[in-house]
Amino acid sequence: MNTIDLTPLYRSSIGFDRLGSLLDTALRAEQASAGYPPYNIEVNGENRYGITLAVAGFEQHELDIQVEKGVLTVRGKKTNDSKEERKYLYQGIATRTFERKFNLADHVEVDGAQLNNGLLTISLVREVPEAMKPKTIAINSPGSVIEHKADNAKAA
Repeated sequence: MNTIDLTPLYRSSIGFDRLGSLLDTALRAEQASAGYPPYNIEVNGENRYGITLAVAGFEQHELDIQVEKGVLTVRGKKTNDSKEERKYLYQGIATRTFERKFNLADHVEVDGAQLNNGLLTISLVREVPEAMKPKTIAINSPGSVIEHKADNAKAA
């Protein structure tokens, strides 16, 4: 496995020290997951995203979605509630147990999830706190008012 040298990034950036381990984890997870179930990641607006997983054959109670420490985890475990055993001539729809993880950036939160026609769609939104938005800072004016750039755009 190749490693990525992030030294140039560290020379001019502060606070990105966990980026290397994040990339390493992502590369390892992709090899381990073997592509099941297939999924799409979409940009649905300036601060809105969507993840759609193809979970054909799974019912809502067989799926579990959790977010912990910036990691979104989707699990599927097929329950055998059927009283009669099915006999397949060919079974092409995979219903094996799975676990798929997605690393979420800071301030990205799950907004909701829907299961429709065998597709699980998870909506995400990035909500940057007011304190994190860009600010205009006056020079040589101690105690001067600091305005958010977003507020200036609304006033114009």
